[in-house]
Amino acid sequence: MHRPFIPRHGGYKNLLSYQKAEIVYDATVYFCNRFIDKRSRTHDQMIQAARSGKQNIIEGSMASATSKEMEIKLTNVARASLEELLADYRDFLRLHGIVEWSKEHAYARRLRELNRTPNASYATFRKGIEHSDSAICANVIVGLIRVASYLLDQQIRQLEQAFVREGGLRERMTRARLAERRDTS
Repeated sequence: MHRPFIPRHGGYKNLLSYQKAEIVYDATVYFCNRFIDKRSRTHDQMIQAARSGKQNIIEGSMASATSKEMEIKLTNVARASLEELLADYRDFLRLHGIVEWSKEHAYARRLRELNRTPNASYATFRKGIEHSDSAICANVIVGLIRVASYLLDQQIRQLEQAFVREGGLRERMTRARLAERRDTS
């Protein structure tokens, strides 16, 4: 009986990074439809950057079984997309004369508390995301992007370490083949 060399994969829905990226995507669609002119390129670009953040986590997770290299690359693309989105939100804040919350701002502290909520969803942050004040809405989403980016940074580090420890598909295939030969001889 051979040992499987293709690991379990595709569990992206369980990744905290994915869960936060999905909230960021939904929040960005809401924000853009409410505060950004639908005919502007910025509207589409912000939504696409948020979507790319979420979708590349999915694609990386699905590719992980056969290509750790691809998983690392796609997870990094997700991280880069969220960084692009963060810059768009910071542009919005700057161009509208809105201050980005410091870590010590009372609302930023409250957002950190909410981010520690087990199984947090869009509903957990709805009050801030859908606030009538664009300053609150944008700052809440900026905070969510920061959390998702932090989680992706951690995920990328773990993927790198796993690759160094376990290797890629070819190495796992070779180990499985050698083990099979050893077991049958």
